[in-house]
Amino acid sequence: MQNRYIVIMAGGKGERFWPESRKSSPKQFLPIVGSTPMLVQTIERLKGIVNPGNIFVITNEQHRDLVLEICPQLDNEKVIGEPIGRDTAPAVALATLLVRRENPNGVFAILPSDSVIENKDAFNSVIESAFALAESRRVLVTIGIKPTHPATGYGYIHRSKAFEKYNEHIAYEVRKFVEKPNIEKAKAYLKSGEFFWNAGMFIWSVSNISEQFEKNCPKIWESIQRINLALGEGEALDAILSREYPEMDKISVDYAIIEKADNIAMIESVFDWDDVGEWNSIERHNQTDDSGNCLRGISKVLNTNNSIVSNRDSGHLVALLGVDDLIVVHTKDATLVCKKSEAQKMKELVSSLAKTPEFDHFT
Repeated sequence: MQNRYIVIMAGGKGERFWPESRKSSPKQFLPIVGSTPMLVQTIERLKGIVNPGNIFVITNEQHRDLVLEICPQLDNEKVIGEPIGRDTAPAVALATLLVRRENPNGVFAILPSDSVIENKDAFNSVIESAFALAESRRVLVTIGIKPTHPATGYGYIHRSKAFEKYNEHIAYEVRKFVEKPNIEKAKAYLKSGEFFWNAGMFIWSVSNISEQFEKNCPKIWESIQRINLALGEGEALDAILSREYPEMDKISVDYAIIEKADNIAMIESVFDWDDVGEWNSIERHNQTDDSGNCLRGISKVLNTNNSIVSNRDSGHLVALLGVDDLIVVHTKDATLVCKKSEAQKMKELVSSLAKTPEFDHFT
């Protein structure tokens, strides 16, 4: 276990959960599902997989202190604040360098900070198998989520043939990664049984992912080498990143590496998974009343059906009368009312607020 590391990506904006999620405290730092922040739940889930000192968190520079506040068990030096968001490829490249500097033989998992996974034992079993596979073969490993419905909001992994079993979990070759499909393609993917949701979970050795960055993303890798050199000369990491990060290409690790590599392997998940991507998804994790209403906080509904109320942080009463299929979210300084069918457009609303000077501070 000493060669195994976890890198948690905690830099998202969480705009789809406005107005609870804000720039100052995005979704991953809130109890969107459950009673503790999503990041805290993610770290608790990792107990027994790696040593606590082998967990890195990469977040926005402005949220570094918040991470350390809600996760005091983390090593201060392993909570990394990005000075500017450059998507996931620069973050993964930086993580590769930091793990390599600590352990050239390291193998590390890239995990999102805000997934909901209830079956911890099954999750641990799959991750253990993925580590074993990444340690024994020259492959980049991903976890494929077996789809439960024809989702159009996720990218998919098209698996190929099985080649070996690791701790009772079968490893498959990956044929290709595909973009978010339209509904017709999504239905075909589901029917085939060969396509799995891409949950953004990857496991690889330092040497294998370094090779891929050098081959497929040379500009970012050159920046990483400069960062390494400056660290070796004793310069502080935050000062180095403020200089190097803005010059890096803004690109996801999927586009930069995963879709170009020819040595991808997949292990199928046997655990529940939900990325709780927007307000409608909280119904899956909270009780509803006999009329299908999901109510959190001080609220009262009458002649109301299939609606969501979130009012957890105020003494204010939210009451709904004679309405259906609404989302109502009340916070101390903002209230959202929208049709459930419009929830996926939340980013458009937040973007509009940010462009309006008198409303920007509400984002």
